[in-house]
Amino acid sequence: MSALNHLALTVEETEPGRFRWVLLEAQDNGDAEALDYRVYRRAVRAEGSYSNALAMGVAQLQKLSAMASPDAGN
Repeated sequence: MSALNHLALTVEETEPGRFRWVLLEAQDNGDAEALDYRVYRRAVRAEGSYSNALAMGVAQLQKLSAMASPDAGN
């Protein structure tokens, strides 16, 4: 799994009034001044607002963080 500090969250408006969160993973391109990203995960279901999609994306990041935590199994 990707290191969590290499993930970014964005929201796309896939059609008018329909928003989906997208987690992006940083790729090493050899340039210390810029980062390239690829899609890591994306929402299956669209939300009716940008803020709802953003909140759902944050929840996904929190879930990933909990799974990556050393004490997640305890």
